[in-house]
This record gives sequence, structure tokens and C-alpha cells, in this order.
Amino acid sequence: MAMLWKFMRVAKYSKTALSPKVKVRGIPTHSRHSSSKSVPSDFALNTPCSSTVELLGKAYPQDDYSNVTEKILSKVGKNLHNRKHHPLWLIKEQVKDHFYKQYTGRRGTPLFSVYDGLSPVVTVQQNFDSLLIPQNHASRRKEDNYYLNRDHMLRAHTSAHQWDLIHSGLDAFLAVGDVYRRDTIDNTHYPVFHQIEGVRLFSCHELFSNVKDGEGLQLFEQGHRTAHKQECHTMEAVRLVEFNLKQVLTKLMTHIFGDGLQVRWVDCYFPFTHPSFEMEINFQGEWLEVLGCGVMEQQLVNSAGAQDKIGWAFGLGLERLAMILYDIPDIRLFWSEDERFLKQFIVPHIWQKIKFQPLSRYPPLINDISFWLPSETYSKNDFYDLARTIGGDLIEKVVLVDEFTHPKTKKVSHCYRIIYRHPERTLTQDEVHHIHQAIEESAVRELGVEGRF
Repeated sequence: MAMLWKFMRVAKYSKTALSPKVKVRGIPTHSRHSSSKSVPSDFALNTPCSSTVELLGKAYPQDDYSNVTEKILSKVGKNLHNRKHHPLWLIKEQVKDHFYKQYTGRRGTPLFSVYDGLSPVVTVQQNFDSLLIPQNHASRRKEDNYYLNRDHMLRAHTSAHQWDLIHSGLDAFLAVGDVYRRDTIDNTHYPVFHQIEGVRLFSCHELFSNVKDGEGLQLFEQGHRTAHKQECHTMEAVRLVEFNLKQVLTKLMTHIFGDGLQVRWVDCYFPFTHPSFEMEINFQGEWLEVLGCGVMEQQLVNSAGAQDKIGWAFGLGLERLAMILYDIPDIRLFWSEDERFLKQFIVPHIWQKIKFQPLSRYPPLINDISFWLPSETYSKNDFYDLARTIGGDLIEKVVLVDEFTHPKTKKVSHCYRIIYRHPERTLTQDEVHHIHQAIEESAVRELGVEGRF
């Protein structure tokens, strides 16, 4: 069976916002996911600019860019990747253990340092500008990101810390953390997930020291950018960096998934410029395809103060790795507090093989919702975010099942199928009806749609 897992993707964005003043600590219980039938909406639009969001001990004034919801803020600070015996912690520790043992310095100390406690609140400059992402690039849009305001956001990738860590003088590091993206709703996508970022820089001596007759080789030249290299890199340097990166990821993947796994590389983009960096794996039996990681953009490296070095970077999604390794079928389970799920990962050592035993598969409840779209800009991610805000983890999947354009009025209608399924118990039609009705009412009120309920 083939599965395609995206590890880094470009995002989209929305009009949603918080209520006038929200604290991440002490959020009223009704704004968190609950199994009760009371389903208030914490979905607000056009919040006054004088309002603030208090998050991790700091206050952020809201403006016309603010679109983060209370539901998302309730996830900040959970740090599942640092929760001992959680499956995401196990995957993180396995990657750390591999890098610590596989790559050491002259004195036998680990070459890679690990940073897994960096704040998920970053500046727009860190998340985009430092990575050379153009001002008009689609990845900056509100439809895909969670903005606190025009200047601050919840990081969309762990790459947001690359520049700062390189600027601090680091040549080899792993950065791990929760990242936030507005996205579709299904069993492999969640607005909060976890990434591990790897970066390695090489000096001329480090890269060519083991090359026969490599004394005359150089990292840089005055050339031209081609499909194979950047204008400032020599072809010899690029090829060695590519080879090293492929070797690193191949060793890591085979170590995690087993020595019998073969890795092949497809359409690797060298050189890459963020956010063109996209890595996917296609897990088919013994084959693992890795796509799209590569040599770091030299302008980024130079601006961070490492002008005499060349390097690579990669990013991996911890949920995707864990779902494959442990055969976990639903990404919502990572947020479960059910002991039947969590106790399966309490093991004596991080490398112990675990085969996830599914919880009882509770029956789904399916409801459709149809509405005419407003004349102004409409984003599907706005609706997905609204549905998540109200239905939380009771919603397993939302699918656009029909799109219709009226032949006379040219108005466009969407019909979405919402699949409700609690991961830990059976839902009743009555409680789902209350949630579904709240979604309908909020869609009309907040998104300006015309209901066809």
C-alpha cells in the first residue's frame, strides 16, 4: 500500500480572529474541546485593533492580520515532542540518538546540538524574510498561517530558527518543535504538528579533507546559477554537499525503519531556495522515496555570518514518521489523553519495536452542509478553520463533495461532507446535531455565506 507523506508544504491564510482579549493560560473550559453538547463559537471577525493576545507571558496587540483562534492557542505549550513516552517524543529521541552516535567531533562529543524548547511564537521576519521568501510569495498569505498580528505569528516551520542558530555560530544542529498551519481536515492533517530541522555547514577543509588531491578544490567561484548549482558555488562543492545530505538521510531512514529499506531519490531540487524545499516520502513496501531537500541558499548563509561555509538543510514531520513506524491511523490520536493509547508507548528503551493496537473503531456520523459563497474572496481554509474551532477533534474529515455554479446568477455553491467520529467513544446524533448547527450558523455569520440548510 502506498502512502504519500508531505514533510514541508507551502501554506494559505484567513480572516478568523480571537475574541477581544484571550489568555492562553486559563482559557474558559467552553473554548477547549469538550464532549458536552454545549458548543459556543469562539470564532470572531474584525477584532478591534486595541485588543491583545496574551501568550507565553507576552502581550501581542491584534490588528487586521490577527487570525489565530482560541482553539489553536489552547495547543500552544503542550510540547508533545518533549512529553516522555509520547510517540512523538520517542521519534525525536530516536533521531537525536542516531545523530549523537553517528556524528561526533574530534573529541568524541556529538557534532549536532539539539534545540527542542524554542518558542513557537516568531516574527514574520524570522518565518519568512530571513529565509529569503519574497514579500508577495503565496506562502505568506493569511489563508495558510496563524498570525498574532502583522509582525508576529505562530511558526509555520522550524526553518524559522535557521538564521538565528547559524548566526549564533552553530555549524550543525537539530531544531525540534510544534508548527502551525491552516489546512484541510482529514486523518493525516492537523493545524498543529511537529517538525525536526537539520542543518549542517562545511568549511573548505571539512568538505574536501577526505578527497584525493582535494587541496586545490574551492567552495566558491564567480559563475552562473544553473539547474544544478548556485552561481557562487563550485560544482565540486555542490556534489559533495548533495552526497553528504543523501547519505545522512539514507542512514537515518534505514536506521529508523530497518536495514532492509532501500532509499531512492526523485526530483531532488539542488539548489533549493525556501520555501521551494519540499520533502516527501512514498512508503511502498521496502522502498522509501525522498524528494526535494538540498543545498542551502548561500545568501541566507552569508547573511547569518557564515560567509566562508556551504551547507545543507532538511525538515521532517514527526507525526508522519510516527504514523508510518507505529502504524497509527489517525493524526488526532497524538493529542489523545486516553490511557489505552498512551500506555502502548511506555517502553523500557526508545528503540523497542511497537505495533500500535487500534482502539475500538467507533462508528462515524456524517452530515453535509451546503451554502452559496459570498461575492468577495472566499477560502476553503477559512471554513476548515471554522469547523475545527467549533467541532474540534470530534471532526475526522471535511470533504468538498460538490461545487455548483448557477447558470443564470453565476453564484457558486459548495457542499461539504463533515465526518464526525470521536477517537475514544461513540458520538450521539443529538450532540453532533448541536455542533453541526453551530457550524452552519457561524459560517453564515463569520464567512458571509448564504445557507442552503
